[in-house]
Amino acid sequence: MVNKTLSNLFKGDKVIWMVFFFLCIISVIEVYSASSQLTYKGGSYLAPVIKHVGILIIGIFCMLVTMNIKCKYFKIVTPFLLVISFLMLIWVFVAGHSTNGASRWVGIMGMQFQPSEIAKGALVLATAQILSAMQTEQGADKHAFKYILIVCAFIIPPILVENFSTAALICAVIFMMMVIGRVPMYQLGRLVGVVVILIVFLLSMIMLVGDAKAEEKQQATLTETVDGEKTEKKGGLTKVFHRFDTWKARIEKFSKKEYVPPEKVDLDKDGQVAHANIAIASSNIVGRGPGNSIERDFLSQAFSDFIYAIIIEEMGFFGAFFVAMLYIILLFRTGRIANYCENAFPAFLALGLALLLVTQALFNMCVAVGLAPVTGQPLPLISKGGTSTMINCIYVGVILSVSRSAKKKEVVTDDFTVGDTVLA
Repeated sequence: MVNKTLSNLFKGDKVIWMVFFFLCIISVIEVYSASSQLTYKGGSYLAPVIKHVGILIIGIFCMLVTMNIKCKYFKIVTPFLLVISFLMLIWVFVAGHSTNGASRWVGIMGMQFQPSEIAKGALVLATAQILSAMQTEQGADKHAFKYILIVCAFIIPPILVENFSTAALICAVIFMMMVIGRVPMYQLGRLVGVVVILIVFLLSMIMLVGDAKAEEKQQATLTETVDGEKTEKKGGLTKVFHRFDTWKARIEKFSKKEYVPPEKVDLDKDGQVAHANIAIASSNIVGRGPGNSIERDFLSQAFSDFIYAIIIEEMGFFGAFFVAMLYIILLFRTGRIANYCENAFPAFLALGLALLLVTQALFNMCVAVGLAPVTGQPLPLISKGGTSTMINCIYVGVILSVSRSAKKKEVVTDDFTVGDTVLA
Protein backbone atom coordinates (compact mmCIF):
# COMPACT_ATOMS: atom_id res chain seq x y z
CA MET A 1 0.00 0.00 0.00
CA VAL A 2 2.81 2.40 0.96
CA ASN A 3 4.78 1.54 -2.18
CA LYS A 4 1.72 2.15 -4.34
CA THR A 5 1.13 5.53 -2.68
CA LEU A 6 4.77 6.56 -3.19
CA SER A 7 4.64 5.36 -6.79
CA ASN A 8 1.56 7.50 -7.44
CA LEU A 9 3.19 10.52 -5.79
CA PHE A 10 6.63 10.28 -7.41
CA LYS A 11 5.56 9.78 -11.00
CA GLY A 12 7.85 10.19 -13.95
CA ASP A 13 11.48 9.31 -14.48
CA LYS A 14 13.08 7.92 -11.31
CA VAL A 15 16.59 9.08 -12.22
CA ILE A 16 15.41 12.70 -12.53
CA TRP A 17 13.76 12.32 -9.11
CA MET A 18 17.00 10.96 -7.65
CA VAL A 19 19.05 13.84 -9.06
CA PHE A 20 16.52 16.37 -7.80
CA PHE A 21 16.53 15.01 -4.25
CA PHE A 22 20.34 14.89 -4.11
CA LEU A 23 20.45 18.54 -5.21
CA CYS A 24 17.87 19.46 -2.56
CA ILE A 25 19.77 17.66 0.21
CA ILE A 26 23.04 19.36 -0.78
CA SER A 27 21.18 22.67 -0.97
CA VAL A 28 19.82 22.46 2.58
CA ILE A 29 23.21 21.47 4.02
CA GLU A 30 25.22 24.10 2.17
CA VAL A 31 22.73 26.95 2.58
CA TYR A 32 22.66 26.26 6.32
CA SER A 33 26.45 26.33 6.37
CA ALA A 34 26.91 29.33 4.06
CA SER A 35 24.29 31.64 5.60
CA SER A 36 26.43 32.86 8.49
CA GLN A 37 26.16 36.48 7.33
CA LEU A 38 22.37 36.27 7.32
CA THR A 39 22.52 34.56 10.71
CA TYR A 40 24.59 37.44 12.08
CA LYS A 41 22.19 40.06 10.71
CA GLY A 42 19.03 38.22 11.72
CA GLY A 43 20.24 36.86 15.05
CA SER A 44 19.03 33.31 14.40
CA TYR A 45 20.98 30.26 13.25
CA LEU A 46 17.92 28.45 11.96
CA ALA A 47 15.89 31.27 10.37
CA PRO A 48 17.72 31.34 6.98
CA VAL A 49 17.65 27.58 6.46
CA ILE A 50 14.04 27.28 7.72
CA LYS A 51 13.01 29.89 5.17
CA HIS A 52 14.96 28.07 2.48
CA VAL A 53 13.41 24.70 3.38
CA GLY A 54 9.97 26.33 3.30
CA ILE A 55 10.65 27.65 -0.21
CA LEU A 56 11.87 24.21 -1.29
CA ILE A 57 8.68 22.60 0.07
CA ILE A 58 6.57 25.11 -1.88
CA GLY A 59 8.74 24.41 -4.92
CA ILE A 60 8.25 20.65 -4.58
CA PHE A 61 4.49 21.17 -4.31
CA CYS A 62 4.57 23.28 -7.50
CA MET A 63 6.65 20.57 -9.14
CA LEU A 64 4.15 17.86 -8.21
CA VAL A 65 1.30 19.94 -9.62
CA THR A 66 3.22 20.65 -12.83
CA MET A 67 4.25 17.02 -13.18
CA ASN A 68 0.59 15.94 -13.24
CA ILE A 69 -0.26 18.28 -16.11
CA LYS A 70 -0.09 16.55 -19.47
CA CYS A 71 2.68 18.07 -21.55
CA LYS A 72 0.32 18.89 -24.45
CA TYR A 73 -1.41 21.49 -22.26
CA PHE A 74 1.78 23.52 -21.84
CA LYS A 75 1.21 24.88 -25.35
CA ILE A 76 -1.89 26.69 -24.10
CA VAL A 77 -0.01 28.84 -21.57
CA THR A 78 2.77 29.90 -23.96
CA PRO A 79 1.16 33.13 -25.31
CA PHE A 80 -0.01 34.15 -21.84
CA LEU A 81 3.46 33.63 -20.34
CA LEU A 82 5.06 35.64 -23.14
CA VAL A 83 2.71 38.58 -22.62
CA ILE A 84 3.06 38.43 -18.83
CA SER A 85 6.86 38.21 -19.11
CA PHE A 86 7.06 41.22 -21.43
CA LEU A 87 4.80 43.38 -19.23
CA MET A 88 6.68 42.42 -16.07
CA LEU A 89 10.06 43.13 -17.67
CA ILE A 90 8.82 46.60 -18.62
CA TRP A 91 7.49 47.00 -15.09
CA VAL A 92 10.83 46.09 -13.51
CA PHE A 93 12.60 48.49 -15.88
CA VAL A 94 10.30 51.38 -14.91
CA ALA A 95 9.69 50.75 -11.22
CA GLY A 96 11.80 47.77 -10.17
CA HIS A 97 13.97 47.50 -7.08
CA SER A 98 17.70 47.65 -7.71
CA THR A 99 19.82 44.96 -6.06
CA ASN A 100 23.59 45.48 -6.04
CA GLY A 101 23.23 48.01 -8.85
CA ALA A 102 20.85 46.04 -11.08
CA SER A 103 17.09 46.64 -11.32
CA ARG A 104 15.91 43.05 -11.46
CA TRP A 105 13.25 42.74 -8.79
CA VAL A 106 9.58 43.59 -8.45
CA GLY A 107 7.47 43.22 -5.36
CA ILE A 108 3.93 41.88 -5.03
CA MET A 109 2.27 41.49 -1.63
CA GLY A 110 5.63 41.82 0.10
CA MET A 111 7.27 39.14 -2.04
CA GLN A 112 10.31 39.88 -4.22
CA PHE A 113 10.90 38.05 -7.49
CA GLN A 114 12.70 38.41 -10.82
CA PRO A 115 10.51 38.51 -13.96
CA SER A 116 13.48 37.22 -15.96
CA GLU A 117 13.00 33.82 -14.29
CA ILE A 118 9.53 33.54 -15.81
CA ALA A 119 10.76 34.97 -19.13
CA LYS A 120 13.41 32.24 -19.50
CA GLY A 121 10.84 29.46 -19.31
CA ALA A 122 8.42 31.34 -21.57
CA LEU A 123 11.08 31.68 -24.27
CA VAL A 124 11.96 28.00 -24.08
CA LEU A 125 8.26 27.12 -24.35
CA ALA A 126 7.77 29.38 -27.36
CA THR A 127 10.90 28.13 -29.11
CA ALA A 128 9.92 24.48 -28.55
CA GLN A 129 6.45 25.17 -29.93
CA ILE A 130 7.76 26.98 -33.03
CA LEU A 131 10.39 24.33 -33.79
CA SER A 132 7.94 21.46 -33.35
CA ALA A 133 5.21 23.08 -35.43
CA MET A 134 7.55 23.81 -38.34
CA GLN A 135 9.50 20.55 -38.55
CA THR A 136 9.88 18.91 -41.96
CA GLU A 137 11.77 15.83 -43.11
CA GLN A 138 14.74 18.05 -43.96
CA GLY A 139 14.66 19.90 -40.62
CA ALA A 140 12.97 23.06 -39.42
CA ASP A 141 11.30 25.26 -42.01
CA LYS A 142 13.35 28.37 -42.79
CA HIS A 143 10.54 30.61 -41.44
CA ALA A 144 10.93 29.10 -37.94
CA PHE A 145 14.17 31.06 -37.52
CA LYS A 146 12.36 34.35 -38.19
CA TYR A 147 9.53 33.61 -35.75
CA ILE A 148 11.97 32.66 -32.98
CA LEU A 149 13.91 35.89 -33.46
CA ILE A 150 10.70 37.93 -33.33
CA VAL A 151 9.73 36.37 -30.00
CA CYS A 152 13.25 36.87 -28.63
CA ALA A 153 13.22 40.53 -29.73
CA PHE A 154 10.42 41.28 -27.25
CA ILE A 155 11.96 39.44 -24.28
CA ILE A 156 15.76 39.55 -24.44
CA PRO A 157 16.46 43.33 -24.83
CA PRO A 158 14.61 44.33 -21.61
CA ILE A 159 16.61 41.66 -19.75
CA LEU A 160 19.89 42.69 -21.40
CA VAL A 161 19.68 46.24 -20.06
CA GLU A 162 19.89 45.08 -16.44
CA ASN A 163 21.17 41.51 -16.51
CA PHE A 164 23.67 40.77 -19.26
CA SER A 165 24.53 37.31 -17.94
CA THR A 166 20.89 36.16 -17.92
CA ALA A 167 20.37 37.51 -21.43
CA ALA A 168 23.51 35.69 -22.60
CA LEU A 169 22.32 32.50 -20.91
CA ILE A 170 18.94 32.62 -22.63
CA CYS A 171 20.53 33.37 -26.01
CA ALA A 172 22.90 30.41 -25.64
CA VAL A 173 20.05 28.05 -24.74
CA ILE A 174 17.82 29.24 -27.59
CA PHE A 175 20.73 28.85 -30.03
CA MET A 176 21.36 25.28 -28.85
CA MET A 177 17.66 24.51 -29.20
CA MET A 178 17.75 25.78 -32.79
CA VAL A 179 20.76 23.55 -33.51
CA ILE A 180 18.91 20.56 -32.04
CA GLY A 181 15.76 21.59 -33.93
CA ARG A 182 17.74 21.48 -37.21
CA VAL A 183 17.32 25.12 -38.16
CA PRO A 184 19.18 25.66 -41.48
CA MET A 185 22.89 26.09 -40.84
CA TYR A 186 23.25 29.09 -43.15
CA GLN A 187 20.73 30.96 -40.96
CA LEU A 188 22.58 30.00 -37.79
CA GLY A 189 25.87 31.05 -39.38
CA ARG A 190 24.48 34.49 -40.22
CA LEU A 191 23.13 34.79 -36.69
CA VAL A 192 26.56 34.00 -35.22
CA GLY A 193 28.14 36.65 -37.45
CA VAL A 194 25.63 39.31 -36.41
CA VAL A 195 25.99 38.38 -32.73
CA VAL A 196 29.78 38.67 -32.92
CA ILE A 197 29.46 42.15 -34.43
CA LEU A 198 26.96 43.19 -31.74
CA ILE A 199 29.19 41.81 -28.96
CA VAL A 200 32.18 43.75 -30.30
CA PHE A 201 30.06 46.90 -30.50
CA LEU A 202 28.68 46.38 -26.97
CA LEU A 203 32.11 45.73 -25.51
CA SER A 204 33.43 48.85 -27.25
CA MET A 205 30.59 50.91 -25.76
CA ILE A 206 31.21 49.45 -22.32
CA MET A 207 34.92 50.25 -22.42
CA LEU A 208 34.31 53.77 -23.81
CA VAL A 209 31.28 54.83 -21.78
CA GLY A 210 31.70 52.78 -18.60
CA ASP A 211 33.57 54.09 -15.59
CA ALA A 212 35.03 51.30 -13.48
CA LYS A 213 35.81 53.71 -10.65
CA ALA A 214 32.19 54.81 -10.45
CA GLU A 215 31.31 51.27 -9.37
CA GLU A 216 33.14 51.91 -6.10
CA LYS A 217 31.53 55.25 -5.28
CA GLN A 218 28.07 54.02 -4.29
CA GLN A 219 26.25 57.19 -5.30
CA ALA A 220 22.79 55.65 -5.21
CA THR A 221 20.56 55.98 -2.15
CA LEU A 222 20.04 52.86 -0.06
CA THR A 223 16.31 52.16 0.22
CA GLU A 224 15.80 48.50 1.05
CA THR A 225 17.54 45.19 1.75
CA VAL A 226 16.76 41.81 0.16
CA ASP A 227 18.49 38.82 1.82
CA GLY A 228 21.37 41.03 2.90
CA GLU A 229 21.88 42.68 -0.50
CA LYS A 230 21.89 46.43 -1.10
CA THR A 231 18.86 47.66 -3.00
CA GLU A 232 18.71 51.02 -4.70
CA LYS A 233 16.51 53.10 -6.93
CA LYS A 234 17.78 54.92 -9.98
CA GLY A 235 16.04 57.11 -12.51
CA GLY A 236 16.48 58.73 -15.90
CA LEU A 237 19.15 57.60 -18.31
CA THR A 238 21.04 55.89 -15.49
CA LYS A 239 18.56 53.05 -15.81
CA VAL A 240 19.99 52.39 -19.27
CA PHE A 241 23.70 53.11 -18.83
CA HIS A 242 24.51 52.56 -15.14
CA ARG A 243 25.28 48.88 -15.72
CA PHE A 244 28.14 49.80 -18.06
CA ASP A 245 30.22 50.77 -15.02
CA THR A 246 29.70 47.36 -13.39
CA TRP A 247 30.37 45.45 -16.60
CA LYS A 248 33.56 47.39 -17.31
CA ALA A 249 34.82 46.81 -13.77
CA ARG A 250 34.16 43.07 -14.05
CA ILE A 251 35.81 42.82 -17.48
CA GLU A 252 38.90 44.67 -16.28
CA LYS A 253 39.18 42.51 -13.16
CA PHE A 254 38.85 39.29 -15.15
CA SER A 255 41.24 40.38 -17.93
CA LYS A 256 44.06 41.32 -15.55
CA LYS A 257 46.05 38.09 -15.28
CA GLU A 258 49.21 39.42 -13.67
CA TYR A 259 50.28 37.85 -10.40
CA VAL A 260 49.22 39.78 -7.29
CA PRO A 261 51.07 38.91 -4.06
CA PRO A 262 48.74 37.86 -1.24
CA GLU A 263 49.72 40.87 0.88
CA LYS A 264 48.67 43.26 -1.91
CA VAL A 265 45.23 41.76 -2.57
CA ASP A 266 42.51 44.34 -1.86
CA LEU A 267 39.90 42.29 -0.01
CA ASP A 268 37.49 45.25 0.02
CA LYS A 269 37.65 45.77 -3.73
CA ASP A 270 38.13 42.16 -4.91
CA GLY A 271 36.63 40.37 -1.93
CA GLN A 272 34.35 37.92 -3.75
CA VAL A 273 36.98 36.54 -6.11
CA ALA A 274 39.73 36.58 -3.48
CA HIS A 275 37.72 34.78 -0.78
CA ALA A 276 36.37 32.27 -3.34
CA ASN A 277 39.98 31.47 -4.31
CA ILE A 278 40.94 31.13 -0.64
CA ALA A 279 37.99 28.78 -0.05
CA ILE A 280 39.02 26.56 -2.97
CA ALA A 281 42.71 26.59 -2.08
CA SER A 282 42.04 25.72 1.56
CA SER A 283 39.93 22.68 0.71
CA ASN A 284 43.06 20.49 0.47
CA ILE A 285 41.30 18.21 -2.06
CA VAL A 286 39.31 16.31 0.61
CA GLY A 287 37.58 19.37 2.06
CA ARG A 288 37.05 20.64 5.58
CA GLY A 289 33.79 18.74 6.05
CA PRO A 290 30.16 19.91 5.90
CA GLY A 291 29.57 22.95 8.11
CA ASN A 292 33.28 23.70 8.65
CA SER A 293 33.75 26.47 6.09
CA ILE A 294 35.74 29.50 7.19
CA GLU A 295 35.38 31.70 4.13
CA ARG A 296 31.57 31.72 4.41
CA ASP A 297 32.02 34.45 7.05
CA PHE A 298 33.89 36.70 4.62
CA LEU A 299 32.60 35.76 1.15
CA SER A 300 29.74 37.95 -0.03
CA GLN A 301 26.86 35.93 -1.49
CA ALA A 302 28.36 32.70 -0.15
CA PHE A 303 24.83 31.28 0.08
CA SER A 304 23.95 32.23 -3.50
CA ASP A 305 26.30 33.19 -6.34
CA PHE A 306 29.42 31.65 -4.75
CA ILE A 307 27.95 28.63 -3.01
CA TYR A 308 29.96 26.31 -5.27
CA ALA A 309 33.17 27.71 -3.75
CA ILE A 310 31.83 26.81 -0.30
CA ILE A 311 30.93 23.33 -1.58
CA ILE A 312 34.52 22.86 -2.75
CA GLU A 313 35.90 24.15 0.57
CA GLU A 314 33.71 21.82 2.64
CA MET A 315 33.33 18.76 0.40
CA GLY A 316 36.59 18.92 -1.54
CA PHE A 317 37.24 17.87 -5.10
CA PHE A 318 35.06 14.76 -4.92
CA GLY A 319 32.08 16.68 -3.56
CA ALA A 320 32.44 19.33 -6.26
CA PHE A 321 32.74 16.61 -8.92
CA PHE A 322 29.64 14.86 -7.56
CA VAL A 323 27.60 18.07 -7.77
CA ALA A 324 28.77 18.69 -11.35
CA MET A 325 27.93 15.11 -12.28
CA LEU A 326 24.36 15.54 -10.98
CA TYR A 327 23.76 18.27 -13.54
CA ILE A 328 25.40 16.21 -16.29
CA ILE A 329 23.18 13.22 -15.40
CA LEU A 330 20.15 15.53 -15.47
CA LEU A 331 21.05 16.68 -18.99
CA PHE A 332 21.82 13.23 -20.41
CA ARG A 333 18.79 11.63 -18.78
CA THR A 334 16.57 14.36 -20.19
CA GLY A 335 18.16 13.72 -23.59
CA ARG A 336 17.20 10.07 -23.25
CA ILE A 337 13.64 11.05 -22.35
CA ALA A 338 13.47 13.38 -25.36
CA ASN A 339 14.81 10.65 -27.64
CA TYR A 340 11.89 8.39 -26.68
CA CYS A 341 9.25 11.07 -27.38
CA GLU A 342 7.22 10.47 -30.53
CA ASN A 343 6.22 14.13 -30.88
CA ALA A 344 8.71 16.95 -31.28
CA PHE A 345 7.20 19.50 -28.86
CA PRO A 346 7.72 17.61 -25.57
CA ALA A 347 11.21 16.57 -26.70
CA PHE A 348 12.27 20.14 -27.48
CA LEU A 349 10.63 21.46 -24.32
CA ALA A 350 12.33 18.99 -21.97
CA LEU A 351 15.73 19.45 -23.62
CA GLY A 352 15.39 23.24 -23.58
CA LEU A 353 14.62 23.35 -19.86
CA ALA A 354 17.44 20.90 -19.05
CA LEU A 355 19.86 23.00 -21.10
CA LEU A 356 18.65 26.09 -19.23
CA LEU A 357 19.34 24.55 -15.82
CA VAL A 358 22.65 22.94 -16.75
CA THR A 359 24.04 25.94 -18.65
CA GLN A 360 23.24 28.22 -15.71
CA ALA A 361 24.95 25.74 -13.39
CA LEU A 362 28.00 25.75 -15.67
CA PHE A 363 28.09 29.57 -15.60
CA ASN A 364 27.96 29.58 -11.80
CA MET A 365 30.70 26.95 -11.43
CA CYS A 366 33.01 28.73 -13.88
CA VAL A 367 32.61 31.98 -11.93
CA ALA A 368 33.29 30.26 -8.60
CA VAL A 369 36.57 28.71 -9.82
CA GLY A 370 37.71 31.85 -11.67
CA LEU A 371 37.16 30.67 -15.26
CA ALA A 372 34.60 33.42 -16.01
CA PRO A 373 33.93 36.97 -14.80
CA VAL A 374 31.42 37.47 -12.00
CA THR A 375 27.92 37.13 -13.48
CA GLY A 376 25.49 36.96 -10.55
CA GLN A 377 23.96 33.64 -11.64
CA PRO A 378 22.93 31.36 -8.73
CA LEU A 379 23.50 27.60 -8.78
CA PRO A 380 20.10 26.11 -9.77
CA LEU A 381 18.30 24.11 -7.05
CA ILE A 382 21.24 24.58 -4.64
CA SER A 383 21.71 28.32 -4.04
CA LYS A 384 19.48 30.07 -1.56
CA GLY A 385 16.68 31.74 -3.44
CA GLY A 386 13.03 32.64 -3.52
CA THR A 387 11.01 32.54 -6.70
CA SER A 388 14.04 31.34 -8.69
CA THR A 389 14.11 28.13 -6.64
CA MET A 390 10.38 27.58 -7.05
CA ILE A 391 10.51 28.22 -10.79
CA ASN A 392 13.45 25.84 -11.19
CA CYS A 393 11.37 23.21 -9.40
CA ILE A 394 8.58 23.87 -11.91
CA TYR A 395 11.08 23.34 -14.75
CA VAL A 396 11.96 19.94 -13.29
CA GLY A 397 8.22 19.24 -12.96
CA VAL A 398 7.79 19.92 -16.69
CA ILE A 399 10.61 17.47 -17.49
CA LEU A 400 8.94 14.85 -15.28
CA SER A 401 5.62 15.55 -16.99
CA VAL A 402 7.24 14.87 -20.36
CA SER A 403 8.75 11.62 -19.06
CA ARG A 404 5.36 10.57 -17.69
CA SER A 405 2.76 11.76 -20.20
CA ALA A 406 4.47 12.30 -23.55
CA LYS A 407 3.62 9.72 -26.20
CA LYS A 408 6.55 7.32 -26.64
CA LYS A 409 7.98 5.92 -29.82
CA GLU A 410 7.05 2.36 -30.60
CA VAL A 411 9.79 -0.24 -30.48
CA VAL A 412 9.62 -2.77 -33.31
CA THR A 413 10.93 -6.26 -32.56
CA ASP A 414 11.14 -9.33 -34.78
CA ASP A 415 7.91 -10.80 -33.44
CA PHE A 416 5.71 -7.89 -32.38
CA THR A 417 5.49 -4.15 -31.78
CA VAL A 418 5.25 -2.68 -28.29
CA GLY A 419 4.98 0.83 -26.95
CA ASP A 420 8.08 1.89 -25.05
CA THR A 421 6.52 3.56 -22.05
CA VAL A 422 9.19 2.77 -19.48
CA LEU A 423 12.59 4.42 -19.46
CA ALA A 424 14.97 1.93 -17.91
